[in-house]
Amino acid sequence: MNKDLIIVESPTKAKTIGRILGKDYEVLSSNGHVIDLPKKELGVDPDNGFALKNLAIPSKKKTLTQISKTSKEAGRILLATDPDREGEAIASLLNQYLKLPEDRVYRVLFHEITRKAILEALQKPGKLDERKFRAQQARRAIDRLVGYRLSPVLWKKIQRGLSAGRVQSVALRLVCEREREIRAFVPTDFWYVHSLLESGSPPSFRARAISTDSGKTTFKNGRIPDEASARAVMAHLSENTHVVTDLTVKKTARSPFPPFITSTLQQEAARKLRFTAKKTMMVAQQLYEGINLGKRGTMGLITYMRTDSVRVSDEAVRTAREQIASRFGKEYLPSSPRAFRNRKGAQDAHEAIRPSAPDLTPEEAMPFLEKDQARLYDLIFRRFLASQMSDAQVEKTSVQIEAGPVVLSASGQRILFPGFTALYTESRDDSENGEPDLPPLSKGLGLTLLETDLEKKTTQPPPRYTEATLVKTLEEKGIGRPSTYASILDTLRKRNYATMNQQRRFAPTALGLGVNDYLTSRFPRLVDVGFTAGMEDQLDLIEEGDREYLEVLKEFYSPFLSEISAAESEKEGRFSWGETDIKCPECGRPLSIRSSGKTGEFLACTGYPECRYTSDFEHTEEGEIRPSTSPERPEKCPECGGPMALKQGPTGPFLGCKNYPQCKGTRPFSTGVPCPVDGCKGELVTRKTRKGKTFYGCSSYPVCQFAVWDEPVQHPCPVCGFPVMTRRKTRKEEVLVCANKDCGHRIKGDEAG
Repeated sequence: MNKDLIIVESPTKAKTIGRILGKDYEVLSSNGHVIDLPKKELGVDPDNGFALKNLAIPSKKKTLTQISKTSKEAGRILLATDPDREGEAIASLLNQYLKLPEDRVYRVLFHEITRKAILEALQKPGKLDERKFRAQQARRAIDRLVGYRLSPVLWKKIQRGLSAGRVQSVALRLVCEREREIRAFVPTDFWYVHSLLESGSPPSFRARAISTDSGKTTFKNGRIPDEASARAVMAHLSENTHVVTDLTVKKTARSPFPPFITSTLQQEAARKLRFTAKKTMMVAQQLYEGINLGKRGTMGLITYMRTDSVRVSDEAVRTAREQIASRFGKEYLPSSPRAFRNRKGAQDAHEAIRPSAPDLTPEEAMPFLEKDQARLYDLIFRRFLASQMSDAQVEKTSVQIEAGPVVLSASGQRILFPGFTALYTESRDDSENGEPDLPPLSKGLGLTLLETDLEKKTTQPPPRYTEATLVKTLEEKGIGRPSTYASILDTLRKRNYATMNQQRRFAPTALGLGVNDYLTSRFPRLVDVGFTAGMEDQLDLIEEGDREYLEVLKEFYSPFLSEISAAESEKEGRFSWGETDIKCPECGRPLSIRSSGKTGEFLACTGYPECRYTSDFEHTEEGEIRPSTSPERPEKCPECGGPMALKQGPTGPFLGCKNYPQCKGTRPFSTGVPCPVDGCKGELVTRKTRKGKTFYGCSSYPVCQFAVWDEPVQHPCPVCGFPVMTRRKTRKEEVLVCANKDCGHRIKGDEAG
């Protein structure tokens, strides 16, 4: 009897499944997509029903030959690629291209890579899902039409080499609109006034003034708009006895969050582990595809990581409840299992992300995992187990206090029973400190004033997006699918439309702002949040069988083609972007921001080619442009104000005063790369060891001791987001290496530009 053939898309998954099933099956990998649209032509025919020209990828022809040869000698042909739209497309295109025999072809879905799950799936093979495949092909067609029709317009109107994407352009708009808000924000000062009080029992506590004139003048959130009023309130507090006038004590229950879905995993891994979305998905893929666990054998540690369903199997819940009772005691176990409701529009094809074996603790798995794998597995395990634990019981106290005409308030809470928080608490974005505990209080109780304080504050603009908050916003607005978020965020950085600053927040580049301005003015429908979210709904309807591929494509393409034609027929020249009010130091004409694929953004004189002045620059937190100091251009000596020159010393190059020896002023030779240490304002400068070896260290040494051996480059790591990489040359190529010692990710120099 011929062996059955199992085809998956990942070599690692193929190896894991092969080890689990042994010699009874032949397991091959397609190594991702093997059939796709051609790279150098549109590949979509709007005049022929939007037919797609799917061809064998040249580098995958050997793989196709192997699969074709093996399938002819196999029993059943089991297409077991990932259980999502992309996996369905790989399976369906393989089936079409190789003309596999219909009576022997089956579709198999592995939601987790464990012996039990694999054997159960093999016993219940199904058929290819044509509707899911058509939904994927519709998305592929729309994205290709946008990319191939819109990119040439950007080349003509803004700059050659640019590209645009349907979903990524909307994500860019969100980042740019937030930046506009920040730059337009006008800060105002306000004051808080507090009394530090004690009741005779510890602890002491602070109460904030919220109104005066016996409640007639209210300060919203305790914000007093001017210093004179704040000092008048302080005077009242110092002169009057503080008395409790109202007290509310309320017991509440806090329920645990559901287990992770793709988007919440990306958000929480960004907050707790400082992983980029791309790194989170990469590590999750490794955990899903399989790890050798010694005596346990090789198995996948988590369920499929591309899902937006919070559903969990009954068996997994039962195992989790057994774990909770064993590890924490029955008081931490609710009387009945928890069930969570999916958000509107969620696809329920897969379970939530959970440990495939809930009895495999992080401690047991850790010896077999790499550091990042262990950290992510621990996060997934804790979140899942906590989701089935008892509520946390909290006592919240709110107190109102009067001191003459001033009313103050204070609040606090204490944990009566930790419940699920004994194992897991979710992080927050830009969160404030939790409420402190309060001493025993009662209505009418007089309090002792220890001191008053006046705290000046300034209103802050909305914060720039982190990866976590941007993913959350994309999900809330229905833009893209959870499985695409990592690539969307990565694309913004790769195309130099946005960068990650030292606080790991997205800041649009001048190029990104220019592209966004052009798209919103000429293609408002394409970058409209509602339209993009509606397109996702249309793709879902194709998968559900409620809409047809052709009608969805027609509805999208006709108005889009009209917008392209209008943009192409414009008589105006290039779209104005990147202009600044900074004057060229050599000719006095304005400087403009330009962008190069090799060197990124820089300032250039608008008088080019007569004036060839250029300079690097940086954006301040307020969005202002600050030209960088270039060692090729004279600097002023910090001692005498005279010109400086590049010199060589025993510890490396430096800038020295030209008036030496009369003046001995010096400056370190800067690479122009800011120190990546949070809070440090130094730059990386060239130095030498006592033995003459060059290295690059922070100019704030010895306060900051960050240093690297290789030349630093201001380029965020695409995996961990660390703002600096180092340039390293080998005999064959030049690579950039992440300067974060815990990462060390490498990319080829040509890929990094």
